[in-house]
Amino acid sequence: MDEQASYLALVQDELSRRAEVLAGWVSPCRLCRRACGAHRDRGETGFCGIGATVRVASYGPHFGEEPELVGRYGSGTIFFSGCNLACVYCQNSEISWGRQGWEIGADALAGVMLALQDSGCHNINLVTPTHVASGIVDALLIARDGGLRLPLVWNCGGYESVDVLRQLDGIVDIYMPDLKYGTNDAACRLSDAPDYVAVSREAVREMHRQVGDLVVADGVAVRGLLLRHLVLPERLAASREVLRFVAEEISRDSYVNIMAQYRPMHRAEEFPELARRVHAEEVAEVLADAHRRGLHRGFPEA
Repeated sequence: MDEQASYLALVQDELSRRAEVLAGWVSPCRLCRRACGAHRDRGETGFCGIGATVRVASYGPHFGEEPELVGRYGSGTIFFSGCNLACVYCQNSEISWGRQGWEIGADALAGVMLALQDSGCHNINLVTPTHVASGIVDALLIARDGGLRLPLVWNCGGYESVDVLRQLDGIVDIYMPDLKYGTNDAACRLSDAPDYVAVSREAVREMHRQVGDLVVADGVAVRGLLLRHLVLPERLAASREVLRFVAEEISRDSYVNIMAQYRPMHRAEEFPELARRVHAEEVAEVLADAHRRGLHRGFPEA
């Protein structure tokens, strides 16, 4: 049986208040830590490339996510167009950089959420949601009235505004951020985010404060923090420093998906160190370090 979502406990006035606060941060935009100030209500798009209206690239049950999200019937993913990062190796560049998709209003987005629930999905998985947080909460107001009860997954790149995250407290059940880098040099060169390390760590601390470690019931995640870390060639991600932070400053019971599927995409060929797949030995090194630090969830046992 699916766990009921946290937002069902929020009174309507409070959920409406949160929606109003986020709407006020759209123009000039400060929905992510870039706070680029774009007047999206006047047609400006800012860094993310998206105006005042949400754009959706695709949606449907997804069976390629973590097993605890997929369960038996899939994770109900909604892929949003645009992104507040600029990763040169982006695996979904046609969506994040090309902004493929269609504009969708709050009523229609609420209908998508309800359709995913009707199809049997275990959760609503919001992929790259940061820059459209306001539109998502607007849609949630409508979907909740329509009977939505599934947990919300905030599937993001980790470059979050803590002010926005605080507005999501009691709304989001499962936070699933990337922790991409352990050094700002790589973050600056590869994702145009020179302060990524401090920003992502502050965000993860706030996420963990809200929802704690990942809770799984009957094999399906219902609440908590699920971290992702992509191993890059030549130790570019500074994985050891990422894992040190998680083990020492978040929790050794953190669920950490150490991902080995890197392949050169988008502009990666312009960077010689990124122009190859990651080696098995590089992945093994990161896994061994995770075990040494006492991390034990989300990856194979030693």
